[in-house]
Amino acid sequence: MVEILLTNDDGIGSAGILALADSLTRLGRVTVVAPDRERSATSQALTLSRPIRYQELSTGKYSVDGTPTDCVIFALHYLLKFKPDLVVSGINHGPNLGRDIGYSGTVAGAIEGSNHDIPAFAISLAGGFDDGFRTAAEFAAILAEKLLAASLSTEVVFNVNVPGGNIQGARITFQGRRNIRNIIVENYDPRGRKYFWLDQDLSLPNKEEDPAADYVAVSQGYISVTPIRTDRTGYDVAEKISDWPNALFRS
Repeated sequence: MVEILLTNDDGIGSAGILALADSLTRLGRVTVVAPDRERSATSQALTLSRPIRYQELSTGKYSVDGTPTDCVIFALHYLLKFKPDLVVSGINHGPNLGRDIGYSGTVAGAIEGSNHDIPAFAISLAGGFDDGFRTAAEFAAILAEKLLAASLSTEVVFNVNVPGGNIQGARITFQGRRNIRNIIVENYDPRGRKYFWLDQDLSLPNKEEDPAADYVAVSQGYISVTPIRTDRTGYDVAEKISDWPNALFRS
């Protein structure tokens, strides 16, 4: 039997993970291990300064008071008595595109699966939240079936973004080079004390119109499927600076 582990960063009760679990059940046995509440923008953070607790909500469904990465580690090293055939993270409520994926707890959940040599992908819904989760979940099942049948390196995870509205098709894309504009929103509480919210300007830049960029594909109505290597070594740069060590270290 195919064993599939699901996680997310929106929390155990999110509409996205419920739709995903329902869709993937037809491929095999699904185990859901997800944060007990929203853990967006936690990237690959680990909980190290306090204990982690979990609760079994029903058969094969667990909530963990930690990050998405905590959830995958906890599932693989404690909850599960088997190694899953696939790890899927999502469906995120909102896009994970361009350089923004570095912050994403959704993508991090998939990366942790890859770190344990398990095929993995992350999936996000970029719009159409009223009925789009079902469409995204159906696509996830098709991709999962394809990935399970393929012989691909587990050092690559797939970052999937599904647009809202009328979908034109799917594209294999690259991580866009959109520069994230982080914004500090300043306000005052009823006692006159300042407080701040972190926010982002998600508008598309005019300079990049390559249809193979992830966010350009999504803006044009295409599902974006981006292969991401977990090995972040810049091999081309390493080759260019191969003669540096003699100058960097003098005995």
